[in-house]
Amino acid sequence: MSELTLIELLHGKSAHANPIACVEDLSPALAARTIDGFPHSVWQLLSHMNYWMDYEIQRIAGHPPQYPEHAAGSWLPDPTPPSEAAWANGVARFRGLIDTLIRHAQSDSAALSREVPPAHAQQAGYSSSVGAILWQTMAHNAYHTGQIAVLRHCLRAWPPRAGGDTW
Repeated sequence: MSELTLIELLHGKSAHANPIACVEDLSPALAARTIDGFPHSVWQLLSHMNYWMDYEIQRIAGHPPQYPEHAAGSWLPDPTPPSEAAWANGVARFRGLIDTLIRHAQSDSAALSREVPPAHAQQAGYSSSVGAILWQTMAHNAYHTGQIAVLRHCLRAWPPRAGGDTW
């Protein structure tokens, strides 16, 4: 697949919801709400995606942070609703991290083919080229953006102000 497709999917084109539009118009109170049967809020999902995008961007740069000992290490330990400032910062960070991923995706083929050393035994044996890491990160974001879209439906906050499929 072309890197143009990757860039479009990071933006939420085609069959993907726009990840930024899914979060940018929510209030902190609504972003912190949960629903019965689902363990996370939009705030928690946003923070989790920010964690892993930042992790992979640092890894690509050759400075991987410590890999979390348990999956819980990449989730907010306290689901307390964010302040207005914390929510705005989280959304701005999300937008900035996606922009950084897009800049990497716009690199030449040599840069995208560069192998990134595994930072954890779990990563050994898998393709860890810059391009592969970008595709994996996009897929991770798409998964959680879908969860955000469902949460917004359940919270009667769909579609986002910027638009989204309503079927």
